[in-house]
Amino acid sequence: MKQTKYIFVTGGVTSSLGKGIIAASLAKLLQARGYSTTIQKFDPYINVDPGTLNPYEHGECFVTNDGAETDLDLGHYERFLNVPTSQANNVTTGRVYLSVIEKERRGEFLGKTVQVVPHITNEIKERMQLLGKSGDYDIVITEIGGTVGDIESLPYIESVRQLLWELGDNNAIVVHLTLVPFLAAAGELKTKPTQHSVKTLMESGIKADILVCRTEHDLSTEIRQKLAQFCNVKPEAVIQSIDAKTIYDVPNLMLEEGLDKVALKKLDLPEKTTPDLALWNAFLHRLKNPKHIVNIGLVGKYVELQDSYKSILEALVHGGAQNQCKVNIISIQSDAITANNVSDKLQNLDAILVAPGFGSRGIEGKIETVKYARENNVPFLGICLGMQMAVIEFARNVLGFKGANTTEVNESTQYPVITFMEGQKEITNKGGTMRLGGWDCAIEPNTKAFEIYNQDLINERHRHRYEFNSQYLEDFVKGGLITSGKNPETGLVEIVELASHPFFVGVQFHPEYKSTVANPHPLFVSLVQAAIKNKLKN
Repeated sequence: MKQTKYIFVTGGVTSSLGKGIIAASLAKLLQARGYSTTIQKFDPYINVDPGTLNPYEHGECFVTNDGAETDLDLGHYERFLNVPTSQANNVTTGRVYLSVIEKERRGEFLGKTVQVVPHITNEIKERMQLLGKSGDYDIVITEIGGTVGDIESLPYIESVRQLLWELGDNNAIVVHLTLVPFLAAAGELKTKPTQHSVKTLMESGIKADILVCRTEHDLSTEIRQKLAQFCNVKPEAVIQSIDAKTIYDVPNLMLEEGLDKVALKKLDLPEKTTPDLALWNAFLHRLKNPKHIVNIGLVGKYVELQDSYKSILEALVHGGAQNQCKVNIISIQSDAITANNVSDKLQNLDAILVAPGFGSRGIEGKIETVKYARENNVPFLGICLGMQMAVIEFARNVLGFKGANTTEVNESTQYPVITFMEGQKEITNKGGTMRLGGWDCAIEPNTKAFEIYNQDLINERHRHRYEFNSQYLEDFVKGGLITSGKNPETGLVEIVELASHPFFVGVQFHPEYKSTVANPHPLFVSLVQAAIKNKLKN
C-alpha cells in the first residue's frame, strides 16, 4: 500500500488568521497537481461536536453527507476541493475523551492508570491517521484548531510531535501560520510575534518546516531573510499570505509563493505537473467581471455574525459567478421586521432568502417576509426553517387557518402545520437527535423544482427536528401550494412551491452545504437568475 504523507497546519499569535483557507488552498494546489488529497480539522473544545453550539459562538454548523455536525472549516474544504467530507474529517477534544473514557469503562486498558500521555495522545494519533490508512489519499492535511501555546491544544501538539518522529523524515511536515503585524506608529512590519510563536512551538518539540505569514503589506526580502534566520527555516519556506479581495484568490496567491512546491520538496514527492487551475480561474474570471448586480435580502436571526450563514453566503457567490452577476447580500435581522415596516425594509430587494434557524425569536418577522415576497412576486427561497415559515404563512393567509404555527413555537396551536417528527417524541437529549445528513428526495415532473434540478431523484443534506405535517397535505394542495419534492421512503414533504409565482421555493434541506466552486448549487444559480429577471422587469 502507498505511503500516505501528512501535513500539519498549526497557528500562532492570534486566532482567525485563516488556517482553514490556507489548508484548503494548499490542498487545492496539490489536487491540481494530481495528488489525491483530503483535509481534517482537530478542534480543542470539549463539546462532542458543534451541533449544540450557538452560531454566535462558533459560526455555522456544517453538516456532512454521513450526518456529522462539524466545524465550518469543513465547508471550505468541500467548496475548494469539490470532494465530500465525513465524520472522520472533524474531531474534537470532547469526542477524543469520550472515546477514551468509554474504552476505560469497558476495561480495555487492563487496569492501567489512564493518562493524557499516552492514552489521549494515542487516541488522537489514531484518528489523525484514520483517513491516511484508508489507502484513498496520497496526502492528508490536518488543521489543528486554536493557537500554539493554548492549554487546550497541548495534547494535539504533543500528538503531532510523536507522529513526526514515528512517521520519519519526508513523511510528515508542519506548516505554521502566523501574523506579521504592521505598526502604523512605527510605519513597519514586525517579525517578533512570529519569532515568539515559532519559539513556543519549538518548546513543544516541534520545528516548523514552512512559515505562512499573514500580512497586510508585502514582505520585503530583508524581512523574509530575517524570519528564515530567526525561525530556523529555509528562505523559500517563508510564504507571504497577503490580504486578498476574495478567499478564492488564495490558491493562486499560494501558487505564486510556491507553497505547494516547497511542501512537495519537503515530503520528497515529485512536482508531477503544473497545477491545472483552468476551471478555478474561469470561475474567478466570472466572479470578477460581472454583467449584472442584484440585491438579495438574507433574512435571519444570526445575521450580525457573517460566519453564522457562511455556506449560504458562499453558495450565493457561486450562484452569482455562474450568472456573471455580483450579488449584494443585504442582511436583515428577522426580529426587526413587522407588518408595519416590512415594505420599507424589503422594497429594494431583487430576491429574498429566508434563512434556517432554531427557536421562536424572529419567527413572526420571517412570516411577514414570506407574505411580502408571495404577494409582491419577489423571487423567494426558504431554507429549512425558511420553508416552514412559507408553509405557516400560506396556512394563515391563503387557507385561513388562523394562528397556524409550528409546535416548536406553540405546542397548543389549533393548526400544527409544522410539527415534531414522529419517532423522535421520546428523545429528551438535544445533541444529535435531528434528521441529519444526506436524504433522498423524489421530484415531481413539470414543477419548478424539476426545472431547477433537471432530475427526478436528488440527495440533499438535512439538519432539523420539525417537519411539514402530512395531515394537512390535502388542504395545501387544494389551496394551490405544490409539494414538488418528497422523501420516497417516508413521504415527508421536502420541497414546496407556488405555480402562480415567478420563483417561490421552500426546501426542508440545506442546499448550501453542497455548493462548491466546481459545482454551484442549482437552487442558488436559479435564485440569482430569478433576481436578475426581476430587476430587469422592474
